[in-house]
Amino acid sequence: MPKAIWNDEVIADSDDTVVLEGNHYFPLASVREDVLVPSETHTVCPWKGKASYYSLRADGHTAADAAWFYPDPKPDASAVRDRVAFRGGGGVLIQA
Repeated sequence: MPKAIWNDEVIADSDDTVVLEGNHYFPLASVREDVLVPSETHTVCPWKGKASYYSLRADGHTAADAAWFYPDPKPDASAVRDRVAFRGGGGVLIQA
């Protein structure tokens, strides 16, 4: 089962991830909400749409903009609706 690990803690796990462009998108319900902090950051992907971000925060540690999601993905990316992916550069390890 794929897991997202940050600071030696499992912050998401699910056997229902969607892999897109090498990223595992976890169902939002499988992510620990207590570590997610909404961010003001947004980016745009030409074919997926506008991405919104979360920072991660727990035990005095913060990883800015380490998770992203598409609240209203374009039709070709509808499989990632209500799912969250994590940035490896944000210190998140994905074990698949």
